[in-house]
Amino acid sequence: MSFLSSIAKITDYMYLCGERAITRTRLNKLGITDVVNCTLDVPNRMDPGIKCVQISIPDRPFSQLDVHFDRVSDLIHKVHSRGGKVLVHCVAGVSRSATLCIAYLMKHQNMTLFDAHHFVWTQRKIVRPNPGFWKQLIAYERKLHGRNTVKMVNSIVGSVPNIYLM
Repeated sequence: MSFLSSIAKITDYMYLCGERAITRTRLNKLGITDVVNCTLDVPNRMDPGIKCVQISIPDRPFSQLDVHFDRVSDLIHKVHSRGGKVLVHCVAGVSRSATLCIAYLMKHQNMTLFDAHHFVWTQRKIVRPNPGFWKQLIAYERKLHGRNTVKMVNSIVGSVPNIYLM
């Protein structure tokens, strides 16, 4: 499964991956200055010159990742403003880290949820926030933009965002 060992370049300053993709050589080659680690049990990298932020949260639909949306989005914006590059990762680079990247794009790039998800998905085809994170992103979009471009619908596998059924 090569996707587990790949790092996706979402923007010129924001990268997304799973923990297996992280090596000191790769971080240095990409010029990563900051890491957002949103796992429970993957230790922070202790590379010189790289700042790490830990968001200890399980990848479960009931987990409240939304309480970190503004803080992480503002951190990514600050890193970009000072010319740095940030890597956002979780265990597989599919749900938690993708959700945080989408939240950043909605807040600081003024994207809709639909567009932010599509933008991240075009760079990393395996992104798939869990249903609880989708609900939190939908609420965040309403808070930021006053409307929603994605909604949850019932399907044979349970509640899913309508973009998966298009």
